[in-house]
Amino acid sequence: MKAAIIESVGTAVVGEVPDPTPGPRDVVVEVAACGLCGTDLHILQGEFAPTLPVVPGHEFAGTVVGTGVDVTEVRVGDRVAVDPSLYCHECRYCRTGHNNLCERWAAIGVTRSGGAAQYAVAPVANCVRLPDHVRTEDAALIEPLSCAVRGYDVLRARLGAHVLVYGSGTMGLMMLELAKRTGAASVDVVDVNPDRLATARQLGVSAAGASPDELDRPQGWDVVIDATGNAAAIQDGLDRVAKAGTFLQFGVADYATRVTIDPYRIYNQEITITGSMAVLHSYERAAELFAGGVLDPDVFISDRLPLDRYPEALSRFAAGEGRKIVVLP
Repeated sequence: MKAAIIESVGTAVVGEVPDPTPGPRDVVVEVAACGLCGTDLHILQGEFAPTLPVVPGHEFAGTVVGTGVDVTEVRVGDRVAVDPSLYCHECRYCRTGHNNLCERWAAIGVTRSGGAAQYAVAPVANCVRLPDHVRTEDAALIEPLSCAVRGYDVLRARLGAHVLVYGSGTMGLMMLELAKRTGAASVDVVDVNPDRLATARQLGVSAAGASPDELDRPQGWDVVIDATGNAAAIQDGLDRVAKAGTFLQFGVADYATRVTIDPYRIYNQEITITGSMAVLHSYERAAELFAGGVLDPDVFISDRLPLDRYPEALSRFAAGEGRKIVVLP
């Protein structure tokens, strides 16, 4: 079958790989669409250090075309979205409910072959059937939405909060949409990319600008969310948290990123600094929210490219072009 392959650090190609074979509790999915994510860039750059070569793609949906001998939950022809998370269910973190911090954490499209291919294998437990009105090629958005849902689980957002989001790429826009639905009094967005900021305005923000200095909240924000992973944005965001407020590190920074904190201010103003890692008991809820229309796929997906153009899609994503870019096997 045809697949995108990250062959080595810095090299992505499209080539032929063997057709996948399901285990007893696996299904084979004919992929309809696979989204690109910052994780794919980290793999390409060698920062996540999976075993290469690997077929990337952890945001995907498609149609079941094969099942293992012990699969009864889905049938051939069912349309599904796939949670890529793979846990051991045995380590201390899994046993205490923190599966996303699993000591043997793995993921489809990261540590094993993923959805940037004609076919992909997934455990049946990771598959969520799609309702009739959801287009299969749009359902690649469910996985990133599930990460955003996890972020709001961590925040435990309270009604009437003033929220500031750094970054209006796909994840920043998802955090914006969820903030609007969790009772925020205001949601502001900052981004240096004017095209992406225009999309934030289209979706509806209280205020938007290239810097928080352009916004009228000198006392700071109750909740500050970094969705960029950029050191300058993170550093600036830490200084914008209001007293008794919370800073959420949601964007994926590279390993070398460092910022400075002010311990006395954290103590004196009771500021919380926290993080959110991927998906945790949030995929099914994200699928239900998606089916309920929490996101407009035609706004969030800016580019739909054939799988043959995967290297180009990666380059465009790395350059900050568009919003969510998906490839169509």
